[in-house]
Amino acid sequence: MNAKSTLKMVLDCLMVVLLPLLMAYSLIGEELHEWLGTSMFLLFLGHHALNWHWYRSLAKGKWTARRLFQTFVNAALLLCMLGLMVSGVILSRYVLDFLPIKGGRGFARTLHMLSSYWGFCLMSLHLGMHWNVVIGMVQKRLSLPKRLLQVIAVVTAAYGVSAFFRREFPMYLSLKTHFAFFNFEEPLGLFFLDHIAVIGLFAAVGYYGVKLLRPHKSSHTDTSVT
Repeated sequence: MNAKSTLKMVLDCLMVVLLPLLMAYSLIGEELHEWLGTSMFLLFLGHHALNWHWYRSLAKGKWTARRLFQTFVNAALLLCMLGLMVSGVILSRYVLDFLPIKGGRGFARTLHMLSSYWGFCLMSLHLGMHWNVVIGMVQKRLSLPKRLLQVIAVVTAAYGVSAFFRREFPMYLSLKTHFAFFNFEEPLGLFFLDHIAVIGLFAAVGYYGVKLLRPHKSSHTDTSVT
């Protein structure tokens, strides 16, 4: 693996680590949440800078079902990140408190929550679309059997289904509620465990979705990686 590929993997791993931390914003404190959110956005910019060729290749090649799926996920994720950036700037009380922004906080809260939950799911899908690369690295460095990794993935995804509904993701994704509720009495580790499991669930959907849509014979250049 060359230096650029290694840097890409490091950025992606850092973003995955930040995902459950950012979802715990009321549990970790608003100021820390803002700094982590700023870090996530910078990592996201770095990720796209390293994958800029993907944008140049959009007009090239054949548009298969697999490529359409990956492009849709990438575009929707980009919109979520933009929504988080705009709403985060308006809501900021620490990192960007020097900006003379007034008003729009009600809309910004709704946009921030909607973008957060959709962005969480879409980034997990995006991770799953490139899961074979992650599995390859884990196998190489830890020498774990592929079958064991598959069992871990299945168990995590199964638990993720339960966590997805217990944490009321459908309510937030559909805006049936405009406020996120937290149980401040539960162990923080359980909160993170549930959200990591949901990441595993959507990563599995992304992985198998791409696998099912992969054409048997392809003559076009693969332009789906971002």
